Amino acid sequence: MPLVLRAKTVVVGDPAVGKSALIKSLQTDGTQFLKSYSMTLGVDISMKTINLKDSEDIVELYVYDSAGKELYSDFVQNFWEHPGVVAVVFDVTDRQSFQSCTKWLERVKARKAAVELVLPGVLIANKVDLTQRREVTEEEGRSFAKSKELEYFECSAKEQDNIQEPFKYLAESFHSLYQSKANQIQTLVLS
Repeated sequence: MPLVLRAKTVVVGDPAVGKSALIKSLQTDGTQFLKSYSMTLGVDISMKTINLKDSEDIVELYVYDSAGKELYSDFVQNFWEHPGVVAVVFDVTDRQSFQSCTKWLERVKARKAAVELVLPGVLIANKVDLTQRREVTEEEGRSFAKSKELEYFECSAKEQDNIQEPFKYLAESFHSLYQSKANQIQTLVLS
């Protein structure tokens, strides 16, 4: 019988980096793109089912699309308690949004329980279709992601390019972490 896991997926980043557009594209399997910017107020929660490769198991990502505006910071952080996975998003045409990634990651990590040793995560470079305006190189993004133990992905919500992959990676990582902990518990019980 397939296992169904549920992962709280916290998506963070500065305002206007395209978090909501990425999530809308994820939800609709690339059939819809938010053409006009509408600032997220607080947190929008949605769910995306990910079928795992090489397994019949399923991971349901409960995606918390968080407002990037500092005005809502204290309010939104209350929704981040015990995250299962994290996605930090920045806009490749906005260096400041890249420089803010450390701040966002630290805020989410501060919300995980002390017993949660690992927080699988991704760094998503969005708006890669805007090549002429690019301020952050792929090499910079990869280097930063590696230093923070995140997996790096480049996406374009507008062009529907590489949208599913970061979230599939998060689902696979969450499933692997679950399997690892289940095996540890089983070993303890059998000892």
